[in-house]
Amino acid sequence: MRFSNLIKIALRALNNNKLRCFLTMLGIIIGVGSVITMLAIGQGSKNSIKAQISEMGSNMIMIHPGTGQRGGVRQSSDDMQTLKEEDYTTIHDNAKYVTAISPQVSSSGQFIYGNNNYPSQLQGVSPDYLEIRQLKIAEGSMFTDHDVTTAAKVCVLGQTVVDNLFPNGEDPVGKVVRFNKIPLTVIGVLQEKGTNSMGQDQDDVALAPYTTVMKRVLAIDYIQGLFASAIDENLSEEASAEITALLRTNHKLKDGADDDFNIRTQQELSEMMSSTSEMMTVLLGCVAGISLLVGGIGIMNIMYVSVTERTREIGLRMAIGAKGRDILAQFLIESVIISITGGVIGVLLGCLAAWMVNLFAHWPVQVQLSAILLSFTVCTVTGVFFGWYPAQKAANLNPIDALRYE
Repeated sequence: MRFSNLIKIALRALNNNKLRCFLTMLGIIIGVGSVITMLAIGQGSKNSIKAQISEMGSNMIMIHPGTGQRGGVRQSSDDMQTLKEEDYTTIHDNAKYVTAISPQVSSSGQFIYGNNNYPSQLQGVSPDYLEIRQLKIAEGSMFTDHDVTTAAKVCVLGQTVVDNLFPNGEDPVGKVVRFNKIPLTVIGVLQEKGTNSMGQDQDDVALAPYTTVMKRVLAIDYIQGLFASAIDENLSEEASAEITALLRTNHKLKDGADDDFNIRTQQELSEMMSSTSEMMTVLLGCVAGISLLVGGIGIMNIMYVSVTERTREIGLRMAIGAKGRDILAQFLIESVIISITGGVIGVLLGCLAAWMVNLFAHWPVQVQLSAILLSFTVCTVTGVFFGWYPAQKAANLNPIDALRYE
């Protein structure tokens, strides 16, 4: 029997049971739509995380004090005072793989201007901090090395702080704000960066010379951390090893002694976040894939019922010359048509659902061509796999017994 005739017979049979056919497709439609939507959300999240890390500086290196013991009591890194200004100077002057470095000290408090106040954090950094964190000045200017040397009472504000202290749109540059009773002259405003992938407002910040925060705000003689930038993202490990060697020498650590500092690179953070995102994507895909399995079982069930209902028809076809392979092909074609049609509708539904998630929930999504091709492949395999047994059962029927079937 010609293949085109088999397709016509299969389509006619499906057309005679439209509602049952649609309900059978429904499991495939939901399964494919769920898989595409979940994979789109997972891939979108992964790309968003990479973009956010890249915006923060993909070659950034973070150095913080390590944990230690005092009097037999283990201290957290926040309580340690192992990093000094001399460490910053040593790395700045001697590290070959580092292009920029900035100390970091911070204090939380209340910013006040006139009748307006806003709680935020004052970050003490050097001018290189802008390059390291890929920040830009929208208005005014950044403080200078001379301001750092003199511990000048100046600051640069993020847009969120500006919006809360100057709600009427007043130009903040040149104005004096108070931070915990300390007057600071605003000399610049940072360009907006928005919220990062972790939900943190990157504009809720204020920058000042680190010496100003150390001496005038915190009254300390140590730094809380260091931010550095490697020459290139691929040289982050070399820069990290170089910084480690310089700090161990500075801190007079003996061979075999543990480091009293921690070094983390953006590359490590990127790999960790990507790994977590990929695992979540696979998990979401597997959960959604269960719907495909349920849909496949539905196809098998309906095809089995169809074979039972059409037993006499099968016997009649065999009696007038149809071979077993023709009957097998007919029912397999019906099964594949159901699964592929459901797959096409599922792809459209999945793309629409992904678009709606992005539109209403504002989640980053990215529909991948590979996900669509995978869905079609799975649909075809599902149709063949779950339709094979009912089709084989139909092909193996005895024509005489089939004709006698009531």
